[in-house]
Amino acid sequence: YSIEAGGLEISGNSVSDCANGGILVHRWQAAEDGTIVSGNRVQRIGARSGGTGQNGNGINAFRAGNVIISGNVVSDCAFTAIRANSASNLQITGNTCSRSGETGIYSEFSFEGAILSNNLVDGAANGISIVNFNEGGRMAVCSNNIVRNLTTVGPYTADPPGFGVGISAEADTTVSGNVVENAPLYGMQLGWGPYLRNVVATGNIIRKAGTGIVVSVVEGSGTAVISDNVIDGAKNGAIIGQRWADPVTGDLTQSTDTGYAHLTVERNKVS
Repeated sequence: YSIEAGGLEISGNSVSDCANGGILVHRWQAAEDGTIVSGNRVQRIGARSGGTGQNGNGINAFRAGNVIISGNVVSDCAFTAIRANSASNLQITGNTCSRSGETGIYSEFSFEGAILSNNLVDGAANGISIVNFNEGGRMAVCSNNIVRNLTTVGPYTADPPGFGVGISAEADTTVSGNVVENAPLYGMQLGWGPYLRNVVATGNIIRKAGTGIVVSVVEGSGTAVISDNVIDGAKNGAIIGQRWADPVTGDLTQSTDTGYAHLTVERNKVS
């Protein structure tokens, strides 16, 4: 449990069977921290003290800037394998995250600047979530990840739209080159209500999803581009516009004009 570090390295450890958390990198106020968390094996982390994410995380960065979390193997955590809250200039790369009770990888709340790339998430309620633009969370790259085998069942009753989302993104974010398979609710969720700005989802493969990609069409939504994706076996439509959790359009891949000025949908292949 690191508090107020400056350039700490946490590497090569095996951490298992903990009551509430595995490796924690925290600060009292948001600031540069610079800790590197690499090459660790973290498994069977509980959430004995309860909550909806404060506990039960394998690796957790909180208010800690300039942190690198790379090359770790994290499994069987009650909540999240790797969770970053209000952590800016963050890199989460090359990790293997298995059987997470809630979200596999989280970048949330008031962060600016996050790279989440080359990770493997197998088994979770949600795969990768880059969210909370309402709190100022923005600016990320989500690329070359594999997310698979999600479930609609989590450790608490979920707020709408529920669990089972492969990748979520909201603001100033590119989502590219990812493969999502077996996401029972949505392969991808872009925006939430008016909390959508400058999101590009391109060159992804989504296979076996409830809905392939959902995108916000609420008044006040910002620019989104959804192009050159392959969507295979989406039961409820390939690309659907939503108002909050409610679908309000037909399949947007069926028309050259979405009817929404903020939204471009083109060259997606559906099967």
